[in-house]
Amino acid sequence: MTTITTPRGRVIRDDDGVRLEFVRNYPDPIERVWAAVTDPDELAVWYGTWRGDPASGTVELASIEGGGEFKPVEIVHCDPPRRVAVVLPTPYGPWPISVALSESEGITIAVFVQRLGASDDPTSIGPGWHYYLDRMGATLSGGTMPEFDDWPSYEPLGARYPPPD
Repeated sequence: MTTITTPRGRVIRDDDGVRLEFVRNYPDPIERVWAAVTDPDELAVWYGTWRGDPASGTVELASIEGGGEFKPVEIVHCDPPRRVAVVLPTPYGPWPISVALSESEGITIAVFVQRLGASDDPTSIGPGWHYYLDRMGATLSGGTMPEFDDWPSYEPLGARYPPPD
């Protein structure tokens, strides 16, 4: 069983509703982390790949757990190498996702946010994004990549992502 030592995210209520937020630090230049998030070949290593023309405002994404099926993803905002925001289609409804990057003294800070809808369950979603962000971190560091067999180690994290009051 995998021991998880990476920082957990937080479930936060704000003026716009509820969000799930992760903050991760990487000892890599911002351009390198941007590539891990947006380059289709690099994204394919830890999450899934995309195809299409981002300038159109929509690309097609096939996640590694989606059986290779490409689905349309709306690009809401893209400001390389600082911020990308998309809306992922899911069986549970649209998931607004954003990643904001900043760099200071050789460290890139990534803030990953998913806006949660009324029916979204952070106790289920939180461990999933924790798992994928650990995969991204391993891609950047060259460390051991969490595999699908490691997923059961992440499920108990659900209790650490309670819905806010």
